Amino acid sequence: MSATNLNWRAIAAIYRFEMARFFRTAGQSLATPVITTSLYFVVFGAAIGGRMGEIDGVGYGAFIVPGLIMLSVLTESLNNAAFGIYFPRWTGTSYELLSAPVSPFEIVSGYVGAAATKSVILGLVILATASLFVPIQILHPLWMIGFLALTALSFCLFGFITGIWAQSWEQLQVIPMLVITPLTFLGGAFYSIDMLPGVWKTVALFNPIVYLVSGFRWAFYGNADVAVGISLAATLGFLVACLGVVWWIFRTGYRLKP
Repeated sequence: MSATNLNWRAIAAIYRFEMARFFRTAGQSLATPVITTSLYFVVFGAAIGGRMGEIDGVGYGAFIVPGLIMLSVLTESLNNAAFGIYFPRWTGTSYELLSAPVSPFEIVSGYVGAAATKSVILGLVILATASLFVPIQILHPLWMIGFLALTALSFCLFGFITGIWAQSWEQLQVIPMLVITPLTFLGGAFYSIDMLPGVWKTVALFNPIVYLVSGFRWAFYGNADVAVGISLAATLGFLVACLGVVWWIFRTGYRLKP
């Protein structure tokens, strides 16, 4: 499908609708991560960080900044996209959308584009908040934005899949709470996996979040637990896998039709 054949008005309508919901609750949406980030720095940065030395030449308070941003972006990307598509399914208005002259690509572009925009805004807000507590150095700003955008887009697609899969509000919370959050905390967000014993370091390499956090941290400080090329390949691989699943959902009509 070429760009000239896309129904840009339909994409823009879905995008604006989803962004309007975000701006209606912008205070709550942005205040919560700001408060949470501040608490993390009070607990981890001051109480714990003061007793720890530098990690790879970076103070502990600054070291955890990329992990904090990834933790929030992963969670919010998943939740925003999942809620965005599940709510129309729950109210029954998704059938009107599916019957409209709008292609699956255009539907996904509108929902996922809005969710990714929200997540990137959130990540930048957390970065600005963190800079009030510790000095932050970004050696590779373009790579930082690239990893942030790719991660947000990938997990928004994953959230879209989750919103299609879920059949209840309880199921909607299963993946974020029982899968993503534990993997994020065990993915080197608050420590370097080089600090782990040999066996556990090997186990950690099977955690996909490790590659996302490692690549993102490299963009800040030039240090990484995993080579940046491998981190980028892992992120792109996850993105392609999610695109494949979304294509299959629309191809088969999985849980889109009664």
